[in-house]
Amino acid sequence: MAADGQGRQLFDLVDWRRRVGDLYRTSGPDAIPRFRQGRDELFRSHAQSPIEADQRSSFAGLHYFPHDPAYRVEARFEPGEGSELLIDTGGEDGAVRYRRAGTLMFRLHGEGCRLTILSLVQYAGGLFVPFRDATSGRETYGGGRYLFDTAKDTDGLVLEITPGSSDVVIDFNYAYNASCAYSPRWACPLAPPENFLTVPVRAGELTYKS
Repeated sequence: MAADGQGRQLFDLVDWRRRVGDLYRTSGPDAIPRFRQGRDELFRSHAQSPIEADQRSSFAGLHYFPHDPAYRVEARFEPGEGSELLIDTGGEDGAVRYRRAGTLMFRLHGEGCRLTILSLVQYAGGLFVPFRDATSGRETYGGGRYLFDTAKDTDGLVLEITPGSSDVVIDFNYAYNASCAYSPRWACPLAPPENFLTVPVRAGELTYKS
């Protein structure tokens, strides 16, 4: 590819991440519908959309569970030992190296749950939480979904932090699919076994072609 084409792609990616980040700072009583509408517009028209270019003109929108406030839950962060973990993306990039930054402890459907927070070694402090649950492979993408990825600016509405406190609020209504859920040309790090939840998380994004 010509150098100018590579440059355009790099700047397109910067623009994509900025626009995604803006969506995750939507506020107000209609935040959820505006967030979802904004994602549809990006997926339909942006050069960095994970939807195949020849499918964008017929793209009818993403699918979601109805918004459910019960999936906005209080959690507690417990620091981890910092051990490393390799996750195979299944693509040319091979395995991605993470560090276990700690654990989110919370309750869903009356059951105690935990999710490991991963820190990408290649990024400066980026925190990443992929997960699978009892809906994976049925109502939601079989490889699982992402709760947030701070390196990709997808945490603004998902992770409520109080500085100096280990108590946070997480919102599964914004759980989203990895790019590989839309097209086989993408390779994505998916949830490790320790982030498999036995409870169903009927919030956030459904399978793309549901």
